Amino acid sequence: MMITACAADDVTSSDDDPSLQDRADGIAVYQAHCASCHGSDLRGTDRGPSLFSIVYEPGHHSDTAFRLAIRNGTRQHHWRFGDMPPVDNITDNEIEAVIAYIRNEQNRFGFER
Repeated sequence: MMITACAADDVTSSDDDPSLQDRADGIAVYQAHCASCHGSDLRGTDRGPSLFSIVYEPGHHSDTAFRLAIRNGTRQHHWRFGDMPPVDNITDNEIEAVIAYIRNEQNRFGFER
């Protein structure tokens, strides 16, 4: 899964300290739906970019952009990994959990330039 949609609205990010259950849910969803392309450590693979890339900071790729990319897919525009297809069999709650997990990890480790 490659998350690359751009949007300028909704630049809020998730809490810096999610509950243990919320974190566990986000990790599980990420591993099930995202890790094959974005890496189990969010640092990317040969199929998708690192989610620590500066292009994924909330001011450039908002939570809304993540939601839209996950739900609808998106065309390739920052990378040469190809278009990202929509993620099948994922609920709205799972989308929120995975975004919270990604934002928390970005807050913990920072962004790569």
